[in-house]
Amino acid sequence: MAQQILVVDDKASVRTMLQDYLTEEGFQVKTAPDGRQALAAARQEAPDIILLDIMMPEMSGHDFLRIYRQERSTPIILLTAKVDETDKVIGLELGADDYVTKPFGMRELLARIRAVLRRSSPASRATDILQAADVQLDRSRHTVQAGGRLVSLTPSEFELLAILIAAPGRVFSRAQLLEKLQGFTAEGVERTIDVHIRNLRAKIESDPKHPRYVETVFGVGYRFQPE
Repeated sequence: MAQQILVVDDKASVRTMLQDYLTEEGFQVKTAPDGRQALAAARQEAPDIILLDIMMPEMSGHDFLRIYRQERSTPIILLTAKVDETDKVIGLELGADDYVTKPFGMRELLARIRAVLRRSSPASRATDILQAADVQLDRSRHTVQAGGRLVSLTPSEFELLAILIAAPGRVFSRAQLLEKLQGFTAEGVERTIDVHIRNLRAKIESDPKHPRYVETVFGVGYRFQPE
């Protein structure tokens, strides 16, 4: 069965372009012109991934994220025309998995979509359980427990934790982590990974300002440091 994409953009020309292209690539595509209609469509259709514009009438992409991330962990890629990096960082902090900046190449967007879907697909994951300290990650069930507490992670946060916990003590640079997540390097490497790490710590650490698990190695990157 074809995977379903929800395209959310206030410009009809963008929605039509993406719908035509992604349909030819074998996806089922639904569209919405603003965040409010996107919420209704996402709740009804339960898409496999959402392409989300930031600047829209009625409800912005950021407002959509604030509401929808409380309900589901569906992968979300931001479509942003803004050059201000702050807007991208806010989107990532709110739970977006990735972003592309308009104007974007269709092949690049398709590669991003497939990369995010790969790391959110149960069929693509091993069935083993990874554990270090008192953090347990179950790939087959896509669940994480930290200190006996079940936590909900986005696909990017889950895969990032899986990379780190599979090699406790090993230091990964930001570029290495992004390449493992996406399969290629991209713009905004340091900020993208830093935001995902910050979100991950907020969910698994009892005191995110003094992390026990995900340690910063200054000038290098990050590592999982079990007790």
